[in-house]
Amino acid sequence: MSKRSLDALRLAPESLTRPFAPEQFNFDSTDDLEPFRGVLGQARAVEALQFGVAMPRPGYNVFVMGEPGTGRFSFVQRYLKAEAKRMDTPADRVYVNHFDEPREPRALELPAGTAGDFIADINQLIDNLLATFPAVFETPTYQQKKSAIDRGFNKRYDQALDVIERLALEKGVALYRDSSNIAFTPMADGKALDEAEFAQLPEADRERFHADIAELEERLNEELASLPQWKRESSNLLRQLNEETITVALQPLLAPLSEKYAENAGVCAYLQAMQVNLLKTAVEQLVDVDKADPQLRKLLEEMYCPSLVVGHHANGGAPVVFESHPTYDNLFGRIEYSSDQGALYTSYRQLRPGALHRANGGYLVVEAEKLLGEPFVWEALKRALHSRQLKMESPLGDLGRIATVTLNPQVIPLQLKVVIIGSRQLYYALQDHDPDFQEMFRVLVDFDEDIPLAEDSLEQFAQLMKTRTSEEGMAPLTGAAVARLATYSARLAEHQGRLSARIGDLFQLVSEADFIRQLAGESITEVGHIERALKAKATRTGRVSARIIDDMLAGIILIDTSGAAVGKCNGLTVLAVGDSDFGVPARISATVYPGGSGIVDIEREVSLGQSIHSKGVMILTGFLGSRYAQEFPLEISASIALEQSYGYVDGDSASLGEVCTLISALSRTPLKQCFAITGSINQFGEVQAVGGVNEKIEGFFRLCEARGLTGEQGVIIPHSNVANLMLDERVLQAVRAGQFNVYAVRHVDEALSLLVGEPAGHPDEKGRFPKGSVNARVVERLRDIAEIGLEEESKPVEAEKAKVEKAKAEAAKPAKAPRRKKGEEEGGAS
Repeated sequence: MSKRSLDALRLAPESLTRPFAPEQFNFDSTDDLEPFRGVLGQARAVEALQFGVAMPRPGYNVFVMGEPGTGRFSFVQRYLKAEAKRMDTPADRVYVNHFDEPREPRALELPAGTAGDFIADINQLIDNLLATFPAVFETPTYQQKKSAIDRGFNKRYDQALDVIERLALEKGVALYRDSSNIAFTPMADGKALDEAEFAQLPEADRERFHADIAELEERLNEELASLPQWKRESSNLLRQLNEETITVALQPLLAPLSEKYAENAGVCAYLQAMQVNLLKTAVEQLVDVDKADPQLRKLLEEMYCPSLVVGHHANGGAPVVFESHPTYDNLFGRIEYSSDQGALYTSYRQLRPGALHRANGGYLVVEAEKLLGEPFVWEALKRALHSRQLKMESPLGDLGRIATVTLNPQVIPLQLKVVIIGSRQLYYALQDHDPDFQEMFRVLVDFDEDIPLAEDSLEQFAQLMKTRTSEEGMAPLTGAAVARLATYSARLAEHQGRLSARIGDLFQLVSEADFIRQLAGESITEVGHIERALKAKATRTGRVSARIIDDMLAGIILIDTSGAAVGKCNGLTVLAVGDSDFGVPARISATVYPGGSGIVDIEREVSLGQSIHSKGVMILTGFLGSRYAQEFPLEISASIALEQSYGYVDGDSASLGEVCTLISALSRTPLKQCFAITGSINQFGEVQAVGGVNEKIEGFFRLCEARGLTGEQGVIIPHSNVANLMLDERVLQAVRAGQFNVYAVRHVDEALSLLVGEPAGHPDEKGRFPKGSVNARVVERLRDIAEIGLEEESKPVEAEKAKVEKAKAEAAKPAKAPRRKKGEEEGGAS
């Protein structure tokens, strides 16, 4: 690769951004524009939401997926409210007392907008009852009939006593009676005797009196044997009189209600049950009481007044309810309790409805993160949607935690659509782990993070700015200000051909600019206000970034921006601190020595490297082996580290810098430290796109600017990231002045050539590199390391072979004759 080819890798200033000009917006201020009511660039999501809302079958509830700030929540609410206005208003509902079984309150359904009237009618009925009773029992007609019943009883009682009294007089005995007792007393000469006089009588007379009195008492018992029956008959007559009187008194009170609600079978049944219960209550509670007693009215309200579950405006359309705190009680309602001398009690009047009651017949909107974070709620919601019934109960009842009598209200039919708004992670987690989720939430509304730039996108973007500034009471924006906002939006999207769907971030910037405008006392928001708001935000959130630059300038963090070094290069990273992201250069180092350990990722070994980073390092082995070790084994030991990094490292954007550093260490070729590099590679050495490229470039630029721009400094990025460049104006000015450079590469060789300042060497048809090139030196070094390994392996084999050869040589030598001892002679003896 020639120097001319290397210069071709340098990007022109116009490739580094795509600014939007005021001329692209044909208006002086946003006051000249029509409002925009839709959602910008989300056609797929809009179509899906329309389908989900229109589909009437059960199970087609909606999950709205996307990131916060994309306008998903506000658009869903606007659309649902617009659709709900065209729908029928659902019925009102109340709970009423079930007189036969108070623990099981009944639910009544009323036409929309009439529940309040029904409750008012019952309250008026209670007022009429208090006005009617006990006055109805004080009328002359009632008193005469009651007196006649009393006289009938007294007459029979008196007749029985008259018979006894005549018999007593015949026997000389007087009969005395009061309200509770009847007594017999002896008489003499027509006068009753006291105890002393009676004691002076002859014994025979006394005995006769005792016998006569005993006979009279026995006869009295016989005559009064029917007294309980007379009492019952009298009580029955009195009860019948009371019922007739109450019925006659209630008829004009209940008849209008029965006529008014004649078409509602549930209400008519309740009024009939109330009438039956009033026959008992009127006698027990309304007789002989002060009708002005407030406790009496409270008692009647507790017994007869309906408890409102939900009431609607007659022409209000279907309800749209957003529950911001979806606890179990807030969604399904709750049963409240009162305390009386330490004992808990409750009634149908203490039933409190939840969001599902209010949304029944319409739409319920909840946030997934909050919904899933509450105990019992998700399973209970699925049960309700599956059974299509809304039951009010305590979730602790199944756990045996309710230690008092509770209620079992009648279930209410449930017909509504639930719209859950959540993130992609939650949606996919529910898909994977909850088999019921797919059956109940069949409609996915997917909001994109980016908006493709179409012909009308900029016009709609400007209209959206006008709509939101008008809604928030902000000043209008000039065309230049809207153009700057569009440029900022493209920067958020990290793409020259897209706008960010994170509308919330844009409106945050607009509100800050509007505040600056107010402080300046101006009437319209201009581009200068936008720029000052951006600068102020960068200053507020830039403490950590500035501190890191200071440490680099002081030499605490070792980053070189000049010179050359073997096995070192500057990588580019992105740090996220709070709501700010900024780029920080980091030194990548590599060492190589003979051995068989392979490439060791130090970050992974100490559990600081995450899975994607580790994958990127493992790809290096595949690339090095396929490119340089076709004729011999890849027998090296190498280690790679991101120096002075003490937190978790993830992503494979450092793999291009790591492979260049490894090649530098292998070939002993120094790399220029005036460059910083980012990019991912595959096993064929092709450079792939990475994220955060703008922040990475600007992070290295700030360091170079602080040390002084030399014209040689620059960054190397993947060519596929060129479309993502939306660089800051300070970087653009430096590039235009030739003080800073941005290079885009497609292959490792191009990056390596820039870093070493000479062509890396392109292989020929047989895979051989030009002699003396960097790549050729890598092959030679790897061959030398492989040969060292082979020599080390062959030493034990050669030594063993030498032993064998020596043994063979010894065995092949001729045998020597035995030596005779001194004094020995052939054939003789010593």
